[in-house]
Amino acid sequence: MIHVEHLHKHFGPVQAVSDVSFDVAKGEVVGLLGPNGAGKTTTMRVITGFLRSSAGLVTVDGIPVSPEEIRTRRLIGYLPENAPLPTDLEVTGFLDYIAHLRGIATTAIPGAIDEMIDTCGLATVVGRPIGQLSKGYRQRVGLAAALLHRPPILILDEPTSGLDPNQITEIRTLIRAIGQERTVVLSTHILQEVEATCSRALIISSGKLVGHGTLSELMRASGGHARYTVALRAAREVIRTALEALPHLEIAEWLSGPTDERQRFTLAGQDPEDRSEEIFGWAVAQNLTLAELTHETASLEEVFRELTQTP
Repeated sequence: MIHVEHLHKHFGPVQAVSDVSFDVAKGEVVGLLGPNGAGKTTTMRVITGFLRSSAGLVTVDGIPVSPEEIRTRRLIGYLPENAPLPTDLEVTGFLDYIAHLRGIATTAIPGAIDEMIDTCGLATVVGRPIGQLSKGYRQRVGLAAALLHRPPILILDEPTSGLDPNQITEIRTLIRAIGQERTVVLSTHILQEVEATCSRALIISSGKLVGHGTLSELMRASGGHARYTVALRAAREVIRTALEALPHLEIAEWLSGPTDERQRFTLAGQDPEDRSEEIFGWAVAQNLTLAELTHETASLEEVFRELTQTP
């Protein structure tokens, strides 16, 4: 649905986006992840046609994007970080105004508004001016406006910025539900946002794409590791010999004394895949009594820090 090829965008001497390329397929929920000032918002504004690229190609459903191209805008619902909502308008009055701007047939507008009130959970605030709503509900109104014309693509810029924990949970749940029917791209610098809502992540740092893939692929590509804490009722030499039958894992550290009856140690893996079942099966096959087995992988935070840290 979205194709970005060698995208560049500069503002005078400032290079905001440099040679960024990626694709987003139909039905994906993709997170555009990066530190503040990385180029996420600029990339999104080019995709929506709000900004013109300095170089490169961006297409939506095969149509080249430009500020003059109306066809791509009809395919996109866009919610900027600080949605420009009129505080004096009542919720349904605002949605009616947006529906007319979007060219929705007059006879279809009431049904479209009712659908968005239901989808975005706005029933309790109908009749109230937007200025009287909490930020969480204002965000819901912004989502409703972005979805009103039923676009197949939804672009969300920092959708939970400034919300409290309860509001964040509500908006994330809403995004997951919306993502079952639409292609969604959301930008954020909050790692939990990607883990909670996205099937894939694109990591941008200093205007460049520095990582992309599923969360497990990102961990693997960045040298992500897996570690296991294991406790066995066996002597160290017995354990060392038995480990020859367990490939891809090696002892990283002994956590107990050399002569302790129960030997506790960590195993290190070369990838982030969970091999807990393999370790359990190995212990049974080697006739070893397993007293403890815990699994720890490199976190997305570690991957993010490694990919975006300044040299």
